[in-house]
Amino acid sequence: MSEQLPPETDEPEEKKESFWQKAKRNLSDYIYGMAAHEMTRQALKTRGSMEHLFILITMGDLLGVPILPPYYSLRLLPYVVPQISTWKRRMLREKDLTDALA
Repeated sequence: MSEQLPPETDEPEEKKESFWQKAKRNLSDYIYGMAAHEMTRQALKTRGSMEHLFILITMGDLLGVPILPPYYSLRLLPYVVPQISTWKRRMLREKDLTDALA
């Protein structure tokens, strides 16, 4: 007695969704877009501004703003090193009215 194996297909597993699964996924994405997308964007924007503020307080002496004594800045330096170059670029770039609207 030999077992019958299902036929091999070249389609990945995600392509084998039924119509109702696709409809459910699309409806959930649509509802997420209507209800939670703006809150998610605002939360990410707030997180980014808090990170900028933290780095400014701890590493402000790199820009000439001595807020925190250097001892504490040096203790936090290993955690901040990956973000310093992009942070300095963002802090020193010119800003205009359209930046506030985004």
